[in-house]
Amino acid sequence: MSAPVKAMEFPMVLLRLADWFFYHLLANSFYTAAMKLKNNGFFFLKTPSTIKSTSSHVFPLYPNVTKCNLHGRKSQTVVCDIHGCLLRSDHSFFPYFMLVAFEGGSIFRAFFLLLSWPILFVLDYDLKMRVMIFITFCGLRKKDMDNVSRAVLPKFYLENINLHAYEVLESAGSKVVFTTVPRVMVEGFLKEYLRVDSVLGTELHTNGKYFTGLLSSSGLLVKHRALKEYFGERRPDIGLGTSSSIHDHLFISLCKEAYVVVNRSEENKSTTIMPRERYPKALVFHDGRLAFLPTPAATLSMFMWLPIGIFLALFRLFVGIFLPYNLSILLGVGSGVNIRVKGTAPKKSLNGKGVLYVCTHRTLLDPVFLSTSLKKPLTAVTYSLSKMSEIMAPIRTVRLSRDRRRDGETMQRLLSEGDLVVCPEGTTCREPYLLRFSSLFAELADEIVPVAMNTNVTMFYGTTASGLKCLDPVFFLMNPRPSYSVHILGKVPREMTCAGGKTGHEVANYLQRQLAAALGFQCTSLTRRDKYLMLAGNEGVVNDDRS
Repeated sequence: MSAPVKAMEFPMVLLRLADWFFYHLLANSFYTAAMKLKNNGFFFLKTPSTIKSTSSHVFPLYPNVTKCNLHGRKSQTVVCDIHGCLLRSDHSFFPYFMLVAFEGGSIFRAFFLLLSWPILFVLDYDLKMRVMIFITFCGLRKKDMDNVSRAVLPKFYLENINLHAYEVLESAGSKVVFTTVPRVMVEGFLKEYLRVDSVLGTELHTNGKYFTGLLSSSGLLVKHRALKEYFGERRPDIGLGTSSSIHDHLFISLCKEAYVVVNRSEENKSTTIMPRERYPKALVFHDGRLAFLPTPAATLSMFMWLPIGIFLALFRLFVGIFLPYNLSILLGVGSGVNIRVKGTAPKKSLNGKGVLYVCTHRTLLDPVFLSTSLKKPLTAVTYSLSKMSEIMAPIRTVRLSRDRRRDGETMQRLLSEGDLVVCPEGTTCREPYLLRFSSLFAELADEIVPVAMNTNVTMFYGTTASGLKCLDPVFFLMNPRPSYSVHILGKVPREMTCAGGKTGHEVANYLQRQLAAALGFQCTSLTRRDKYLMLAGNEGVVNDDRS
């Protein structure tokens, strides 16, 4: 491409954007807004009986998805949409755009998207989707979108899957999804977790490594047209659509059998939630800071909480670093931190060496909360810790080198000086799973005390695989009521240690099972390397210049 052509590309994009804005937004949205105000502005004047009567006779054409026979479908094809069909939805894909804007973009992009919500409310579906796409994707790197699609969105999709629609999808041998939402937001999840064969969605315009925020020349995908183009004269066996969309009824009318998924406000929500044990693929790892589905109301609450949360986090950090244990516990609990301690500290070791505490790893604050719960100083060893986290830590931290011999000598020396804390998983895990334990610690001490630690947050996760790790404690402490559970199980019997004839691997596996049983978690053979390769595309080594 010549230089003049490249120079003209950006002005042409601006012209396309201006044309779309003035023609579609100004010409069409005012009419849509007026119609919505006419239909909904005086909605409160309608009686409940009138509303119920009106909504119950809108589209009585197709049976409920629960009426679909699931047997003998392996040779058949099912078509559906993820929005409003596979996902339990209130007719808005806004929370998932907000996840991309916040996790893949920035807090400023997320705030701008939130400010657009009152405008989005009065726009028709096509314009609403175009505006959300532009705000979310304009200038967003394709790499960041890939990370969010792989590491953030699957958790929220799985938690909002409609069980009945999934059962129909799973019963079929061939699965094709047609959707108006951007394909890059859903394709990875649909193919990896739901084993969908093909995904056809709205394509986005890109310029080099970035999205422009505009659609490709094909525009928003029209599902019934895309179905005709994909299947030709052949008709799919089963079609799933939403009960409240005339476009979906046109879409599923092209199938041999058609069923509708009712809105979750119209049926018992508990019957449509997919339990964790039914997940088609175990959700062990995920990334991102947000611990809640960012609906407009929830996102507004988060932004209103942020100034208070930042102040609370700084206050809690100060209390934990500079004040004595009793006073820090008192003030920490008074500020909303919930600490639950079960079990008692073991007696002092008889061989003159320190006690080795083996903890499950939920956040970087595990050793800190253990030290506070025991009300005595401890030393923590870690494979990878940023310099900022070392400075902020109220307890002594020592880095390991990943050289087995050198690390063993370091830990032996530290044990001779006092009590030591180690997290043999090597990295944190948010879900109820324990990663494979390293056996190095088991070969170094006979006085071993397992500690089952768990956390609960409602707004922000205090761990990250691809973000700034030095902010992990801050985000955890920004939660309104973060909680930590510390369960001290007691010393491991001598016969279950290396001194009793067990190998290091046997001891490590035994402790992993004991801690998993105490927490109600599942044991896995996954490692730190597996987590970081999946979530961040690297092996989890912290670079100080980023931390």
